[in-house]
Amino acid sequence: MNDIRFGRARVDGVDLHYAEAGAEDAPPVLLLHGFPEFWVSWREQIPALVAAGFRVIAPDQRGYNLSSKPAGVEAYDLDRLADDVIGLADHFGIAKVKLVGHDWGASVAWWLATTKPERLERVAVINAPHPALWLKAMREDKAQKRKSWYVQMFRLPWLPEAAMKARNFRALADTLVQSSRPGTFKSSDLAEYREAWSRPGALTATVNWYRALLRKRMPESLPWIKCPVLMIWGLEDRFGEKSTAEASLALCENGCALFVEGATHWVHHEEPARVNAALIEFLRD
Repeated sequence: MNDIRFGRARVDGVDLHYAEAGAEDAPPVLLLHGFPEFWVSWREQIPALVAAGFRVIAPDQRGYNLSSKPAGVEAYDLDRLADDVIGLADHFGIAKVKLVGHDWGASVAWWLATTKPERLERVAVINAPHPALWLKAMREDKAQKRKSWYVQMFRLPWLPEAAMKARNFRALADTLVQSSRPGTFKSSDLAEYREAWSRPGALTATVNWYRALLRKRMPESLPWIKCPVLMIWGLEDRFGEKSTAEASLALCENGCALFVEGATHWVHHEEPARVNAALIEFLRD
């Protein structure tokens, strides 16, 4: 990925660091990473999308890696996270966004499709349900409750950060390795992640995403999502139930899914050729 360019955008009072690749006059695609990664999580997608003729913009979302880490749980409310994406699109002069998100990045994409549909052209989400449905399932669905036990721990002050930082971030590194196919995350990958996790304020900022969601008051009913939606879902996900994916798709007027047998929450790392082909076909339409 030697042709990647880096920059910073001032958005909603924070500085967002981003990676960019591809011709500046090519159709732009925004890639939103999840927890506990940063822009480099798209290392397998960026070259493929550029080769397919897209301009790729992959930010470190607020709280992560080299982007600003504002204090306070309220700074990580879904509306603020969604506004960051719109602000980044405005920074690049993008009127309607082609958006791809994984994990928390997909949650932000879902929220934008619900709250600011006029700014989206099409959305691809990877292994994350709509956040309103995820929150409901964490409270009411026994299987999802079991898979989301760690989210409830994140309610606590300072303790989650201390646990994640201990022994050179062993808990975070072990979570990545143990929840993915063998060999998915190499020692060199984990070294990059450890560097990002070690930045001042990063752990509290990333946990605050969860704390803010747990406080979020969701609407009684959700509107139809009208823009085209592609869901890619590794069926061996240790963190999310397939039922939440199906319920999320039921909100879409024009939604389709690729369920990948044998893949985990980290399907875009494990099956890059298959994921990239699906993304390119969807984003070109």
